[in-house]
Amino acid sequence: MGVGVMMTGVAGSENVASAGKPLNRDGSATWTLEAVLGLFDLPFADLIFRAQQVYRKHFDANSVQLSTLLSVKTGGCPEDCGYCPQAARFHTGVENEQLMSTDEVVSLARAAKERGATRFCMGAAWRSPKQRDLEKVSDMVREVKSLGLETCATLGMLQDGQAGQLKSAGLDYYNHNIDTGADYYGEIISTRTQQDRYETLSRVRAAGIHVCCGGIVGMGESRRTRAELIARLATMDPYPESVPINNLVQVEGTPLHGVEKLDPFEFVRTIASARISMPRAMVRLSAGREQMSDETQALCFLAGANSIFYGDKLLTTGNPQAESDRQLFDRLGIAPMAVEDLPGN
Repeated sequence: MGVGVMMTGVAGSENVASAGKPLNRDGSATWTLEAVLGLFDLPFADLIFRAQQVYRKHFDANSVQLSTLLSVKTGGCPEDCGYCPQAARFHTGVENEQLMSTDEVVSLARAAKERGATRFCMGAAWRSPKQRDLEKVSDMVREVKSLGLETCATLGMLQDGQAGQLKSAGLDYYNHNIDTGADYYGEIISTRTQQDRYETLSRVRAAGIHVCCGGIVGMGESRRTRAELIARLATMDPYPESVPINNLVQVEGTPLHGVEKLDPFEFVRTIASARISMPRAMVRLSAGREQMSDETQALCFLAGANSIFYGDKLLTTGNPQAESDRQLFDRLGIAPMAVEDLPGN
C-alpha cells in the first residue's frame, strides 16, 4: 500500500463514521487543512481536553515509550536542509565521521536497553545509502533486533529494493520526515523535493515496514504551515504508526540559527493536534526537549505525546539526561512503556 496525501474530506472528531464523513482505508478520518486549523484555534483548555479524550481511548495516558537514537554515521551530508548541523556546506563544527562498526552499535544498543529503551533507531547522514553501506546497516539491524529491541533506521532516500533489504534484516520502522508544510518546504530545503520524500515513504510502506514520519516546527513557519504539516501526515493512508514532532534546535552556522523561537504553547498545540488527528499513532516528543522546561514537557504528555527519545544525545544535538527524565516521570506518575505494551505486540 503506497503512502498518499489526501486533502479532501472534513473530520471534526474521531467518530466521523456515524456522521457519514469520509474515512481512510484504515478507518481513520480524513483531515483537511481547515479542519486541523480549527483544532489549533480552539481555546487551549478545550484542545487539551479533546486530546486527552482521544488519547485515553487508545493508550494508557500515564505510560510513555522510551526510544534511543544513535548517529551511526555523522556529518558530511550533501543536502542543504536549513536546520541540519550535519550538512557539509555549513560550518557548524560537526566533523565527518565514518560508519560505526556493528560491534560498537550493538554495545550501545545493549546499554540503551538496560536503561529502559524499547526502540533503537540508527541514523546516518546520507542523501541515499550506497549498497555497500546498506549491507553494513542491515547487519546492525539484524544484531540489534536479536537483543529484543524494536529497530528503526533513518538513512535518507531509499531506492527500489533497499526497503525490502532492510525488512529482511528485521527493520521494524523507517524514519523519513516530510519536515514541514508544502507551502514552506522550499524555504528550508532545495536539494530534494517533498515528493522525493513521499516516494521513499511509499517504498517503505510497500516493503511492510512501519512508517515513522513527522516534522519540525519553530523554523519561522506560520501556524497555517504547522496545520498543513499535521494535515498531510494525518491524511496519509494509513497515517504513520510513529509521528515525531521536533522543536527546532538552533545550531550556529545553519541558516535557521537566530529565527524567532516558537511559543511553547504553540508547540503543545501541535502535539495535541497530532494526537487528535492520528489517534493510534505513537506521537514522539523529539528534538528540542533539552530546551524545554519540565512544565512544557508535562503539557506535551498531557496533550498526547507518548514517546520520547531517551539518552544523552540526538544525533549531534543534546538531549535531557536519562536520570533527569526518570525524575520527571516520577514527579508526573508516568511509567516507561514495556515492550509487550507497544502497539502490535
